[in-house]
Amino acid sequence: MDVTEFNKKAWNFLVDTQNHWTIPVTSEQVNDARNGNWSVVLTPTKPVPKEWFPAMKGLKILALASGGGQQAPLFAAAGAEVTLLDNSPRQLEQDHVVARRDNLNIRLEEGDMADLSRFAADSFDFIFHPCSNVFVPDVEPVWQECFRVLKKGGSLIAGFCNPVLFAMDPDLEKQGIVQMKFKIPYSDLTSITEEERVRLYGANEPINYGHTLQSLIGGQIKAGFCINGFYEDHWQDASPINKFLDCFIATKAIKL
Repeated sequence: MDVTEFNKKAWNFLVDTQNHWTIPVTSEQVNDARNGNWSVVLTPTKPVPKEWFPAMKGLKILALASGGGQQAPLFAAAGAEVTLLDNSPRQLEQDHVVARRDNLNIRLEEGDMADLSRFAADSFDFIFHPCSNVFVPDVEPVWQECFRVLKKGGSLIAGFCNPVLFAMDPDLEKQGIVQMKFKIPYSDLTSITEEERVRLYGANEPINYGHTLQSLIGGQIKAGFCINGFYEDHWQDASPINKFLDCFIATKAIKL
């Protein structure tokens, strides 16, 4: 399976069905951002600490795999020079709609988050990468490419899933029971059958991967980053695992 192409079509479908992560910000939110009042998330619920962001005026930001009209427009309204790369043309269209509606300048690029070869080294001051590397089979090339295109002294902030989320038995979870079943790293293509994937998640859901912490955190360090910010977050719904631990992680990393 061509996972990149499959997930492109899957996210296009999610836009058409108005998934939560495809609903653009309002003009009121854009106007607030123009006045310095804005907030974004890397993970499901917790706002990113404002101290994680440099001054936005003139900041060259790469919003990586961050389509949907939710974050890039606020960065642009706050004064940043924003480039948005996403695999889904329909997600990019959401940002285009906001940019056209509210007179914002956002450079839109369609592509794979693990291939930033179109960008020269040292192109960006800041990279914003929400919980989207769950859709690539190998996360370490993403970190390596981020390090290459980021300027020295620049920051990468990223959200991702704690791999324990993928170890759980999804059938038992529906009964409110949290029990481990799958080995990490996890893949929708190899850890379960295609029939199970369709039954559990639906035929049009993106292919998901559960990466190890060694790849998610150690991979950033291996790429050359120094991690100097960290927090955890939880699902926005009543998932039974919320009773035991937060299953999302956000990191801030610097290219020294």
